[in-house]
Amino acid sequence: MIVLVLICPRLGLGAGAEVPVQKIDAIVASEMKRQQVPGVALAVVHKGEAVVARGYGMANVEHQVPVTTETVFQSGSVGKQFTAAAVMLLVEDGKLSLDDPITRFLPDAPWRWHSITIRHLLTHTSGIPDYEGTTFDLRKDYTEDEWAKMAFGLSLEFQPGARWNYSNTGYALLGFIIHKASGQFYGDLLRDRVFRPIGMQSARVISEADIVPHRAAGYRLVKGELKNQEWVSPSLNTTADGSLYLSMRDLLAWDKAIRAKAVLKPESWAKVYTPVRLESGETYPYGFGWDVDEDRGQLRHHHGGSWQGFEMYISRYIADDLTVIVQTNLADADTEAFVDGIAALFNPRLAPSDEPIPDKDPAVTVRLRGLLAKARDGRLSTEEFAYVRAGFFPDVAVAYQKLLEPLGDPERLLPIERRKRGDDRVFRYRVVYKTKTIEVGLGLAPDDKVSLFGLREIKGRAD
Repeated sequence: MIVLVLICPRLGLGAGAEVPVQKIDAIVASEMKRQQVPGVALAVVHKGEAVVARGYGMANVEHQVPVTTETVFQSGSVGKQFTAAAVMLLVEDGKLSLDDPITRFLPDAPWRWHSITIRHLLTHTSGIPDYEGTTFDLRKDYTEDEWAKMAFGLSLEFQPGARWNYSNTGYALLGFIIHKASGQFYGDLLRDRVFRPIGMQSARVISEADIVPHRAAGYRLVKGELKNQEWVSPSLNTTADGSLYLSMRDLLAWDKAIRAKAVLKPESWAKVYTPVRLESGETYPYGFGWDVDEDRGQLRHHHGGSWQGFEMYISRYIADDLTVIVQTNLADADTEAFVDGIAALFNPRLAPSDEPIPDKDPAVTVRLRGLLAKARDGRLSTEEFAYVRAGFFPDVAVAYQKLLEPLGDPERLLPIERRKRGDDRVFRYRVVYKTKTIEVGLGLAPDDKVSLFGLREIKGRAD
């Protein structure tokens, strides 16, 4: 039996306690079966040592090619942290400033964008909507100028700096700004100044045409049946919001560089991991391409990525000096379930808790019950919502109706978390129906409009 011997009294494991590799394997196997995930690459780094790095399942189902640490997956939005690093390199070079208005590099942007800065784009506080769910044609090739012109037609959701709302558009624009400020395509800059120097040998921008060794296939589930990923145009697979190929070996090299504070100066890394401050004075737990928050009592730097049949997650628990990285080739895979289960093996306090808490906000519970009824009946109104991501209406609302329509009225609404995120109050509930249990996230802005409404069916995570 292979075991990992860890001397970790601080983690509650006790001196000389053993964490069997088989326990990690069991969590991965259970989640893969539950979620119908074809292939997974996993790494666990503890105190600078890669204690586990391996592949599970199939990188390509049709050709029966297994996943290894060399398998290349699409990054999704995990690529944003690399775009942020490229921006900070140019800040260190003096070629741009975080407080530069983006119109310095995008002079054709509309006048209402004149107060948007580079920092706003990095922190998702620009007010520029997400292009996903808008009129962008994902099957059409765009030049950078054409893409930017399309973005310029989007109406701002709020005053720059006033709120936080995730925007792939902002990061795609950062790629164009990197090109204009440096004279290099952002992917070439990353290759020369990040990937090659730290040994990320297979990391690169996505290419449909090139021969890419060890490239995984991406998949999706349609009525429980595995299908190939949907096709998007080659140009839309090169933008800086998350269009990279990364292997687990690449991500291990990246984690090593982060630990050593390589690539960037220490003061730049400090800015990357500083939560953004909104105009109200409140902070929101997001830095430059990273979520930066407290998770079950300790600081956590993390980010997920989802795109074209792939899901990825990197989670770094700072006090425990622990990194867990998961790559999958299935759209909508719950990568956090893998991460949570494995992290809890090293520190039981990191196990997620879904125990109900006292309902100190009964008015919110009543409102949520009403929202669920409206969602079930297809009566959600845009007037009650503000700042939700582009595409919520009608696509997400329709999907929620299909999920809730057969369930009837909920039997119980159990609050399991309440917290403050920026200026908003955010709640998490477990909603019990006769035949299913749903986890619901609800956010309320200061004007009492809904800023978050997320539903997820709970099928039972691996123990």
